[in-house]
Order: sequence, then structure tokens, then C-alpha cells
Amino acid sequence: MSLKQNVTQLGVAVLLFGGLCGCATHLATVKTRPARLPSNLTNEEALEPAKKYLAAAEHEQSLPALGHDLLAAKVSYGVLERRPRDESARDIYNFAVARTVQDIERANLQPWRHPTSVATDNGNYLLTSAKPVDVEHDPSRYDLLPTDTLQIRGRFFKTRTATGGIGAPLVAVGRTEDPQFRQHYKLRRIYAPVTAVIKFDGRRAELDFVDPFLSEHTTLSNHTLPLAVDLSASTAMLLVQERPERLGLSRVINPEAYADTARLCQLQQFDRARTPVIFVHGLQATAASWAPMIDSLRQDPWIRAHYQFWFFSYPSGYPYPYSAMLLRRDLDGIKRAFPGQKRIILIGHSMGGMISRLMVTDARDTIWRDFFGTPPARTPLAGETRQLLGESLVFNHRPEVKRVIFISTPHRGSKLASGWIGRIGASLVRTPRLFEPVYAAMKPILVADTAARQLNRMANSVDTLEPNDRFVEAVNKIPITPGIPYHSIIGDRGRGDTPNSSDGVVPYWSSHLDGAQSELIVNSDHGAQSNPDAIREVERILKTYPESRNHETQPKPRKSGLTSTTQSKKRL
Repeated sequence: MSLKQNVTQLGVAVLLFGGLCGCATHLATVKTRPARLPSNLTNEEALEPAKKYLAAAEHEQSLPALGHDLLAAKVSYGVLERRPRDESARDIYNFAVARTVQDIERANLQPWRHPTSVATDNGNYLLTSAKPVDVEHDPSRYDLLPTDTLQIRGRFFKTRTATGGIGAPLVAVGRTEDPQFRQHYKLRRIYAPVTAVIKFDGRRAELDFVDPFLSEHTTLSNHTLPLAVDLSASTAMLLVQERPERLGLSRVINPEAYADTARLCQLQQFDRARTPVIFVHGLQATAASWAPMIDSLRQDPWIRAHYQFWFFSYPSGYPYPYSAMLLRRDLDGIKRAFPGQKRIILIGHSMGGMISRLMVTDARDTIWRDFFGTPPARTPLAGETRQLLGESLVFNHRPEVKRVIFISTPHRGSKLASGWIGRIGASLVRTPRLFEPVYAAMKPILVADTAARQLNRMANSVDTLEPNDRFVEAVNKIPITPGIPYHSIIGDRGRGDTPNSSDGVVPYWSSHLDGAQSELIVNSDHGAQSNPDAIREVERILKTYPESRNHETQPKPRKSGLTSTTQSKKRL
């Protein structure tokens, strides 16, 4: 078989396990377009001057246009003060604020540093903005793109969701990369939703940039009104400019070359009052695979108010015990960086679920003894080899993890990994040089295991998905730590044949766990993390089990396909 054929077969294998490629169809596309006022505006006399100012601004350079757009915002603002629910006034105001931000950008003005006198047909206005609280919040560091100028399409954005209200939704795109993004557990470049509002006091116009994750309302005079929010646009812009999905296959074949992409990252500014939810992707996938779920969950105001979203990304060619070790290191890191954080929720898809399971498992030295037949102190290993194996094989549950949601997780492995497709895939994964001396040192002292396949190299991710893999078998002998609830979401491809079902990659016998607080079977293939029913189930779980919530307002469990552990046993 030629190398080209081998690579093709590997692609088939990892696509099956990963459930996402994004190569044939773009996950997201963003094109700019001229912004247009809504066509359904009322012909109200009080708003006619605002429409004329906006029309005049279209044919002007940045500074004259700024004057016209500011007057349009002023006129519509006046109507909103009298009638805060006037939709036409709101639409004109939002449009005028968005154009004002564009004018400021084009004229290279910085009212947050230097108040600017703006000449208008009705005299001068003083345009101001609050000084940034720190460097990160300095608007000068970002390109501010009104979302009404963005046409968003793609596999993950077949529909566009935004919340109506007051203000101009923007995408703030960092103009430079943060050199300390790792230490801060942030994106290399910021893509953030922001809403701009302008408040008038006589001839003073104050521009404010509101973080919709921190506030969902704004005030006009004495009226408190909902803020206009567009959270999808920033996600789409990130996917378009960074194209994270392109790393998926590369990080399987050559994990060592992408070692620096293994990291835990926050998707919004850290808030000690919100519960962190960490998403962990599977084989061949990247953090991009969670975009549909995150985008959908963020549309719920209650979830936005109570949760903050993170992701853990890693080269998925690594054996998953090693990836779990990397996650534990990062969990230690965020405890130091963000003391006092709330306990976290892990959501893992496929192999990401297997990694998440190790965070709620007290293995102690049980797996080590299974591998070597001796306790760690009596096993003849030294230096970096002992440290790496110790961190990978000897571990306890993470006390900061309070709940886990498993999606399409092969807890007991998948026969695809041990079949011909899996063997081709595993043979093409390059062993990181870090593992070569480790394997050479450990192989002579491994306890013989005639049931397991013998390797002449360190096991990689595909190997550790085999049902007879020694690590997989050892983990399944250890129960999940009592007191940490977990849930399962499992695909059956719509066949309704559970418990004999499969998502096409993982059979039910591998993904089912006794003791789960809930188990939902959804009409999905292995990519259930983007299935609408699965997303709604995650939403239900997050709303049902927050740290503090009045029991009377908790949503009721869904009946369709939802079973308790007892009900599952009855079905079986």
C-alpha cells in the first residue's frame, strides 16, 4: 500500500473517531457588506431628521460623517427617552451608533484618551469615553467591527442568532497577539463580543463599550433596557481567522510538532462568581468542534449569568493518559492564577470523555502496580521517566471537579481501533521523541500481558482506544469517585435499537455507565456534541444542577430518551 493510500486510510480512521473535519465545508465564513437600515421603519415625523442625517453621512468623509451620525443618534436617543419601547427609534439609534464607531475608527480618534469636539450642523458636540481600566480594555488595541456589516455563513452558522435591544453589537478583534496568553490562560488573540452605546447630556456624547457577559442591560435616562447582543459573530470571526480545525489531523499524525498547542484556555474574562465549564474534545478534533454547543448555550441569559466557558485542547495523537496529565497540570495552573474559583464542570466528547473520567477517578498506584507488578518506590525507574510515568499512571480525582458530562465516550474502547483501519492509523502516528527513552526503560519491567497486543513502541491515542488496551481495562476496574455525579449522552443514529445500538464508532456497551444521574439517547452519529438534542440536554443539566438554585424553579428532566440508572437496568 502506498504512503498516499495509508494517509487516506488514516484520514478515514480519525474522521470516524473525531467526528469533525471541516475540510470539505468551511465551519464559518465571514464577509463584509454595507450596513442597511431596517426597511420596516415607521414614517414618524420625529425620526425624519435622523434618517436624513444618516443618508447624508453615507456620502461624507469620516469627520463630516461622524457629525451626521452623531446627530442621528442624538435625535433617536431623544425619542427613546420619551418612548423607550419605540422599535423604529431603537433601530435608528443602534444603526447610528454602529456608524459612529466606524467613523471614529476611520478618523483614528481616541475619545477614551482625548475628548473630541465634533462639528455638526447643530453646533459642536463633545465626544467622550471612559478611560480604560487597564491595557486589555483599551479600545485602541482592537479592530471594532459592527456585526451589522458581517455576513456569516458556514457549517456551524446556518442560522444567525442575536438578542434585540439597545446598542450596536460589535466584534472586538485584537490587533496584536498577547505575548503572555499562556500565563493568562487566554486566546492568543482576542475575539470578543462588545456592545457600544452613546448617552447624551446636552452637547456631551459619552461612548461606552459594554461587555455583554458582565451586563445585559443599559440605562437611557431613567429607563433600564435590554442590551443588544450578538455572541455568534465573535465566534465566527475566530474560526475564520484562526482556522483551528486545520490542526486536527496534523496533531494526530505528529503530536510532538504541536506540543505547544496543548493548553487550557478561557473563552471570556474570568469571573469568580461564575462556574467554569471546561470542554474537552476527542481524537482528531480541536476546540472548534464545540462551537455549535457553546454558541447555543450562550444564547440563554441564565446560563450566561451563571457559567463561564473554557476549553482544553491537546495534540490528540498523544496516548490519552498523557493528555490527562497535561490537563491536570493546567488545572493546577488555573488554581494558582485564579484563586477562589468555583468548582468546575467537565464536558468531554469521545476520547475527551475518557480524559475527563480520569479527573474523577482515584487510581492511586493501582494502574502502576498492574503495569509493573511493584509499587512505585520499588520499581527500577529514574529521572524524567519516573516523573512522566508517575504523573500519567498514579493519580487521584480532582477535588475541584463537581460534575462530568460524557458525550459519545468509549469508556471500554472501540473495536474500530483494533481493526485494520485503527491499525493503519496507529502505525502512522509518529512517536514523540520524549516517549522513546521512556518506553525503552519501562518495556523490560512491564508485567507480561498475553491478552494485549505487543508493541515495539509507546502506545499512542489510537492504541489506547482499543478495548483490550491495558490502561483502558485497568481504568474500568476502578469506579468513579463517589459523590461526583456524571451524565451520559449517547448516539444511536436514530435506529432506536439500544442496548444493541452504536453511534457508528462507539457501541452502547462501551459508552454506557451504571450510576449515571441521567442517560440520554439521541439520534446522532459519533459527532453528538453538535446534535441539537444533545445540546439541549447539556443545557438542561447545567440549569438543573447549579451550585445554588431554588428547587422550585429547576427544569424538569426530559422524558424522551432520558433514563435513570434504574430505568436503564430495566431496559437491559
